[in-house]
Amino acid sequence: MSDAASATPKKHAPQPPSASNFIRAAIDADLASGKYASRTWGGQPGPAKAHEGAATDPARIRTRFPPEPNGYLHIGHAKSICLNFGLARDYGGACHLRFDDTNPEKEEQEYVDSIIAAVKWLGYGWEHAGSSHLYYASDYFDFMYHAAEHLIETGHAYVDSLSAEQMRALRGTLTEAGKDSPYRDRSVEENLKLFRQMRDGRFREGEHVLRAKIDMASPNINLRDPAIYRIRKVSHHRTGDKWCVYPMYTYAHPIEDALERITHSLCTLEFEDQRPCYDWLLERLAEGGLLARPLPQQIEFARLNLTYVVLSKRKLVQLVAERHVDGWDDPRMPTLAGARRRGYTPEGFRLFAERIGVSKADSWIEYSVLEDCMREHLNEVAPRRMAVLDPVKLVIENYPEDREESCDVPNHPQKPEWGKRQVPFSRELWIEREDFTETPPKGYFRLFPGNKVRLRYGYIVECTGYDQATGTVRCRYDPDTRSGTPGAEKVKVKGNIHWVSVKHACAAEVRLYDRLFKVPHPGGNEDLNPDSRKIVTARLEPALGQARAEERFQFERHGYFVVDPLDSTPLAQVFNRAVTLRDSWKT
Repeated sequence: MSDAASATPKKHAPQPPSASNFIRAAIDADLASGKYASRTWGGQPGPAKAHEGAATDPARIRTRFPPEPNGYLHIGHAKSICLNFGLARDYGGACHLRFDDTNPEKEEQEYVDSIIAAVKWLGYGWEHAGSSHLYYASDYFDFMYHAAEHLIETGHAYVDSLSAEQMRALRGTLTEAGKDSPYRDRSVEENLKLFRQMRDGRFREGEHVLRAKIDMASPNINLRDPAIYRIRKVSHHRTGDKWCVYPMYTYAHPIEDALERITHSLCTLEFEDQRPCYDWLLERLAEGGLLARPLPQQIEFARLNLTYVVLSKRKLVQLVAERHVDGWDDPRMPTLAGARRRGYTPEGFRLFAERIGVSKADSWIEYSVLEDCMREHLNEVAPRRMAVLDPVKLVIENYPEDREESCDVPNHPQKPEWGKRQVPFSRELWIEREDFTETPPKGYFRLFPGNKVRLRYGYIVECTGYDQATGTVRCRYDPDTRSGTPGAEKVKVKGNIHWVSVKHACAAEVRLYDRLFKVPHPGGNEDLNPDSRKIVTARLEPALGQARAEERFQFERHGYFVVDPLDSTPLAQVFNRAVTLRDSWKT
């Protein structure tokens, strides 16, 4: 997918903060108290000495979006992106894009590239005060190792030689305190020697780990001597084979925040129990002069729980691996790459994030809220076009065979400044199959023998019958009823149908996407919606033949569509349905 249009992140001028929430309240209180007034910034992330004597930080606050590059971003990440980058924008701060690449087994450059593209596509950038703030946790490996040796030297870490099973057995439960490892009281000298041998590749994976020495009796299990380094003899996609010990997330993440001088570290509620460990580690390193104060503050908020989708990375991997979808960017996938290809818009996502807000309590958001946000934005920006998705031929018997004319059609009925276009009209037209029936039910106002309808922007026609042999609907038109002429309203009809000239229409593949799962809270693949994608060959008005990749339109009566950026070619276009005109899932 091309990123030419989004290569330069959109500029967001500082603006007054929007409706308050508990995160904004915390930021407001910190700024009012002058907590960060004396904070300095050495020009790039670094330990305390790198910021000593530097100028006052030009960013009033610093936030970060720290994805692990082990997959594609999904809709849940969009909420976090909009929150972190939006707060930095509103408060005149900086938001860092940081790749938390501390687990070399699952991380790839492909995911790094896709994440950068997704954040840019959503309209955000990481520039502030003339500097780029794109960072990698792997750039801090040297400092993290040095900090680990400092913890050993100060008696706050030790090398444990128990197996993973033995450590779990001693960890205790929510109601029972843990027990000390027999290796907990190793000397500083022995711990340093073993840790350096771990670094030098002298041991097998799992033979030793480095643990923080906190409190095995703590009621918070996360404080019962968590592992902070483990042996992994795996090549890293950026550092190669330099390291065979890698930091654990609970150790690396707070250090990354502190080195980058993050003020407010926003994360989801599952990390709330980790906050005491986060604070403990930063305090120990600040006491030793390794990290500068004020230290980052972790604030938790509820993650996005959205009906009709799965956001679990394991389940998304399964969908791709078992080929229930055509890859990570399949338009049915809840990934941002899939949403972009489907025709969802960055503005729609930003509106969605604003509308659902942030809270401390978990709750479920109806998928229809996201769809409504997309409709709201697409209604504003999508030109109207006519397309017939299930075509049947209509022949106007009394219209001259060699005659052609053009109808004036508005590009957007609520935006006259967008002007009009010329749509060709001729004797033979394509209409929707559902717009004709030989035996109409009660309340059916479209074409059936003897009934009259208006051909949208054209004439009133009366159905004269149906040719079974050719599958053709036949009718006659009233030449005095052309739309926009004085006689247009002389005949009153209830039906109004759209059409495309057979002679001028272009054929295209149209993919009608719907929700991937058929139940609000899907469990497994048994809940997949068998009708999540339907492919038809449609007939489109000729103006759509020049549509460009990712250009969006409203197909009148059908919904909002986008030119597929991957499968379309100038000679064979493919359109994807982003969303219907109204919620078809309401009961």
